[in-house]
Amino acid sequence: MNENDILRLNDNMITLDMEAYKRSEDKWNSLAKPLGSLGVPEEIIKSIAALKGDENVSFKKPVLYVCCADNGVIREGVSQSGADVTAAVAAALGKGVSTVNFMAEGTGCRVIPVDLGILDFPGAEGVTDMRVRNSTGNIAAEPAMSDEEACKAIENGIALSKKAKDEGYDIVLTGEMGIGNTTTSSALSSVLLNKKPEEVTGRGAGLSDEGLEKKIKIIKKAISLHKSNNNSYINLLSKIGGLDIAAMAGICIGGGLYGIPVLLDGFISLTAALLAIKITPACKSALIASHTSAEPAAGMLLNGLGLKPMIDAGMRLGEGSGAVAALRLLQMAENVYNSRHTFEHLGIEAYKKL
Repeated sequence: MNENDILRLNDNMITLDMEAYKRSEDKWNSLAKPLGSLGVPEEIIKSIAALKGDENVSFKKPVLYVCCADNGVIREGVSQSGADVTAAVAAALGKGVSTVNFMAEGTGCRVIPVDLGILDFPGAEGVTDMRVRNSTGNIAAEPAMSDEEACKAIENGIALSKKAKDEGYDIVLTGEMGIGNTTTSSALSSVLLNKKPEEVTGRGAGLSDEGLEKKIKIIKKAISLHKSNNNSYINLLSKIGGLDIAAMAGICIGGGLYGIPVLLDGFISLTAALLAIKITPACKSALIASHTSAEPAAGMLLNGLGLKPMIDAGMRLGEGSGAVAALRLLQMAENVYNSRHTFEHLGIEAYKKL
């Protein structure tokens, strides 16, 4: 799949079924509670009904893809951790013993780590191999990857959404793991949002003031080095992005293609989502925001996406942790949505819009 193939996918996106939306709204309004009182989760269920063309919405079979890859920019000292941490966490995810695995307990969510390009990674039990290359290049000195590699990583993400659809999953959650990926995300979001790097760059896993200043300088250098006027978002991704971002963008595009909702995580996931709707705008109908992370660009990205988050808890863990936390809210809302707690059942007069 090349860039033109990916761009043409925009014409193949699922068309929203507004009759299903109305049936979902009527179902909500039949429940014995104030109208719209569950807020954002209520709106999300209605939008999923429109996406699927069916008011019967469920979150009983969710899957989280954790896209794992390393970033050559860590050679510039923008992170306090090395690439060995990416490999260790990916292996832990595969064994079911990383943070998000414990968070997902009780939700029924399957956690699948995917290797897109972990540095010198020999593979591990439970980790899906979709390697595109062995880490990316150092964006402060060279392109992160070729356009062809960026397209392949996007294609891999699209394939993951198709796999989820084919295997009967109700919803896809996005997550990531890769040391240095807040740097690549800050670089991308700076360009996508037309913001200065210092406005969108945070401390990642805990940089000092000095470390943050250095990170911003490296991002400015990378953007200046790879400045392009060809208006290709895939080329932008290949120059200053990451394989994890590319794959998550592909998952978002696949959500629109196959009519499966995609629950986004935090800063890096939101960057990937904004990139996805720049490439294929129609995929936006499949996207759901989970939370506002503590990274400074998170709110800006949500505004750019036009999405409302369910949670604002200062989280900044990654791995899909915010998406899993929001999944619990959606499952709670589902319990109400599919209950018999209706005005008719209780024999009381229904609320009406005034």
